[in-house]
Amino acid sequence: MQQNDLWVFGYGSLLWRTGFEYLECRVATLRGFNRSFCLTSIHYRGTSDAPGLVLALDPDHLGECHGVGFRVAADLAADTMAYLRERELVSSAYIEQTHPITFHGGGVAEAVCYVIDQSHEQYAGGLSIEAQAVIIAKAAGSAGPNDEYLFNTAEHLTELGISDPELERLVALVHRVAP
Repeated sequence: MQQNDLWVFGYGSLLWRTGFEYLECRVATLRGFNRSFCLTSIHYRGTSDAPGLVLALDPDHLGECHGVGFRVAADLAADTMAYLRERELVSSAYIEQTHPITFHGGGVAEAVCYVIDQSHEQYAGGLSIEAQAVIIAKAAGSAGPNDEYLFNTAEHLTELGISDPELERLVALVHRVAP
């Protein structure tokens, strides 16, 4: 591994639609945050008239989020960051930060993470899981149905051997309330 390689932490759609070239991907844990459907989506999985919900890293000093660290070659780091900024910072609801991630099996790296800005107008923290399910079951945007985003994320977490009981419960609720 080159010292100037870039690590990016993926916890949602980056798991199944990475969009950039990487050398390695490793299951990892980010402490101090929860994976949460706390960001209203008016661009990709909803509209301004009927917002959807997408995942964000929601700060919680007791929380931890299991996801993937993607290692990007140093010579692709600038292009990767440009791509991620265009994709993730479309509405300025995320804050780009660097945090340590711990790899399952050992090791630590500093990784770029996209954390929700809790003061942003699109922050929707505190919604009950039932309210989340109703929104996700009905919403759709330019990238497709909101439930597809949930199902793809849950499926890829399972493939990686990552358990997320709340996400699994949300999948079951969305199936139950889907029109």
